[in-house]
Amino acid sequence: MAPVVTSVSPTQGNPAGGTPVTISGFGFIGATVVRFGSNLATNVVVVSDTQITARTPPGSGTARVTVTGPTGTSTQNVFFTYTTVMAPALTTLSPTSGPTTGGNTVTITGTNLTNATQVLFGTTPATILTNTPTQITTTAPAGPPSVVNVTVTTPGGISNPLSYIYVAAPAVTNVIPQFGPDTGGNTVTITGSGLALATGVDFGPNPATGFTVISDNQLTATAPPGTGTVVVTVTTPGGTSTLGPGNPYYTYLGAPVITSLIPDEGSSLGGDSVTINGSNLTYTDAVTFGGVPASFSVLSDSLAVATAPAHAAGTVSVQLHTPAGNSNTLPFTYDPD
Repeated sequence: MAPVVTSVSPTQGNPAGGTPVTISGFGFIGATVVRFGSNLATNVVVVSDTQITARTPPGSGTARVTVTGPTGTSTQNVFFTYTTVMAPALTTLSPTSGPTTGGNTVTITGTNLTNATQVLFGTTPATILTNTPTQITTTAPAGPPSVVNVTVTTPGGISNPLSYIYVAAPAVTNVIPQFGPDTGGNTVTITGSGLALATGVDFGPNPATGFTVISDNQLTATAPPGTGTVVVTVTTPGGTSTLGPGNPYYTYLGAPVITSLIPDEGSSLGGDSVTINGSNLTYTDAVTFGGVPASFSVLSDSLAVATAPAHAAGTVSVQLHTPAGNSNTLPFTYDPD
């Protein structure tokens, strides 16, 4: 039985030829020749027993599409019309980059985009969502991290290419410091990978009040106000970072408060043990008596014990420091020996 042709898509194209077409039917295995009228098609590929792809030869008017195989030539009246449709021309893509997982909407603008039959990201077809003479919206397919050419095919031919960048998802592996005041405002250094195209940085549900990209592996951000321990994430055209190896956590601390010193006086020779009561003391990293550092131990969030350093007789201010900042001060009196 001779091949049977049931349809050709698209049904029209440029008289100069070169329009990519898909021929549907059956009995195509072993087909050797595809003609548009009396002219031979080029780039003929027998995809399956029911599909052939090819490029149209030059021609004019309306030409019957035939397929010739070992058992004969198709006789169905399936036609292709040569028309002076202008080739599509692309001007912009928006956005020009996206995640390797695809799925994002890309808007293509240009001219002569009517009746688009295919949009390619590299060699991968995209799903066409809308199509007007000057704009096409598509769902980008998945692709590896790379730069690919986006092209549009219409009955008028294939467009010029525009570059689209597939961006790997960012990763956050560390934040320094990992503690800060619940009022925000401090600078945090974020390290990881894929950070160069950062469009946003978030501390839990709250966006950073500003950020600066240093390199693909580092950026700095100004922490917003917050509470508790949160995950720091970075968003790029490749997506938003997710939990993985590393330590992307940031803990908000309330400002330390001292409520009492027991005792509140001691020898100018130092060495007295002073109990410091208060709140938010867990992350204490310094205790000073009149500006002089003291050795100390933190027993709980509300209790610390310091050893008073030597100091001249008189009254000094005792202050405690954490990553959230300095505490209030309370007086401590050094007695003369």
